[in-house]
Amino acid sequence: MRPHTLLLGAFVLTTEALFHDGRQPTLANPYSDQIKFPLVPVAVAVVPTTKILVAWSSFKNDSFFVHGDDITQTAFYDPEACAVEHFTVSHLRHDMFCPSISLDFQGRIVVAGGDTEERTSVFDGQDWKPVSDMHIPRGYHSSTILSDGRIFTIGGSFSGGIGGKNGEVYDVNKDEWTLLSNASAETILTKDEGGLYRSDNHAWLFAWSNASVFQAGPSTRMNWFDINDNGTSTPAGIRNNDGDAMTGTVAMYDANKGKILSLGGAPSYNDSDATANAHLITIGKPGSQATVETLEPMHSTRTFANSVILPDGKVFVVGGQSHSVVFSDGNSSMIPEIWDPETKKFTEMAALPIPRNYHSSAILLPNATVFIGGGGLCPGECDTNHLNAHTFFPPYFYEADGVTLATRPIITSVGNSTVQVGGTLYATLSQPVASNEKLTWSMVRMGSSTHTVNTDQRRVYMSPQALTPTLFTLNLLSDPGVMLPGYWYLFALLNGVPSKAEIILVQP
Repeated sequence: MRPHTLLLGAFVLTTEALFHDGRQPTLANPYSDQIKFPLVPVAVAVVPTTKILVAWSSFKNDSFFVHGDDITQTAFYDPEACAVEHFTVSHLRHDMFCPSISLDFQGRIVVAGGDTEERTSVFDGQDWKPVSDMHIPRGYHSSTILSDGRIFTIGGSFSGGIGGKNGEVYDVNKDEWTLLSNASAETILTKDEGGLYRSDNHAWLFAWSNASVFQAGPSTRMNWFDINDNGTSTPAGIRNNDGDAMTGTVAMYDANKGKILSLGGAPSYNDSDATANAHLITIGKPGSQATVETLEPMHSTRTFANSVILPDGKVFVVGGQSHSVVFSDGNSSMIPEIWDPETKKFTEMAALPIPRNYHSSAILLPNATVFIGGGGLCPGECDTNHLNAHTFFPPYFYEADGVTLATRPIITSVGNSTVQVGGTLYATLSQPVASNEKLTWSMVRMGSSTHTVNTDQRRVYMSPQALTPTLFTLNLLSDPGVMLPGYWYLFALLNGVPSKAEIILVQP
């Protein structure tokens, strides 16, 4: 049993790839059997050192209450063993519902604020530990790891009082939060009909060069934040005709070129019509104006959706509603889509087995599948709680017939699973690549998911050099603002089909 936790129960599941009941996924039915959870998985992250998915809800498994007990219901899901364990975490005095989440350079999951508004807690892969409180109580804020290892957060009027939620930064080594008086939350506000209580929620934050942060939304106004001294903010333009896109979703699918895909959202958090808008945002030098391209829209309008970057650079968008109503399965967008950066078009996937709306989550797993779960977690009893999840198998798992499973490359070894920014990886495949086959390599930074937000995930691609028919060198990018230190998935892709990931620790 893990220290400081109360084991409530464990049970074994009959799901995950390929399914233990003998069924295999197909393009027409790409979802696993239902994975039963003891709680609504509102927040999730994959632990880099164990590949276990940690999930949590609030002080209860299936409901929350502002200023409830300062405890958190958590669960560990092991995709390989198909097992779930349930724990109550009470020693932190922290209800980690609606927090910010960032994975630091050591892969620790840093959770700040939420229902217990000022608390910060860290999961080190084995146990939850309390660290220093924030200066400003917050909930529904966002945070991002910086290129120098600190963590920046801003916004969050859902908890801890309304307004004045300026930026602050956490030094993980000193265990110290510092206020940034000139990193004003005024710059990120939307015109939400719910007022300031909603308008500084869920900022779209991306760490970049020289400890800078790019804020891509959800306000139509975009900004740069400089985190040094007392902080500064610089306007970076607007997302063309997008307007405010509260509870939309974003993904840095091509960090090499500073490219970010923004999707959906609505003018207001609740009781608001969603859009199908899609924009391609390109960033460069910190402080410069971003370039924005309006793309063809999604097939479905979505708010409360999640987006997941796939190893091949495509972006999977799942769930959400056409009209936002919290704690509701009405108006559900049941058809997920995949955006292709080559064609800049969306392709619809098979319909979801279960709606995934407000309080749902989605995240890439090491085997290149996608975990999709949650939805609901009402303030009281309701019939929209989804204490379950599914695994989605993207199209790259199948041959052209949509049934036959594609042959996956196998990374048999990585010469150095720890490498510095700008360093070189050595990776070996199980067999040579034929002359008519195409081999590519990519890395996806491990992240987290809650309330449509995953500020950690980003993808880079690398040009390999073959030393032998099966041994390759891979050179990492040299900018720690792009190649953020921390844990990354490494994928080999043969004709677009990804291997299982090797997990790589990128050090400063």
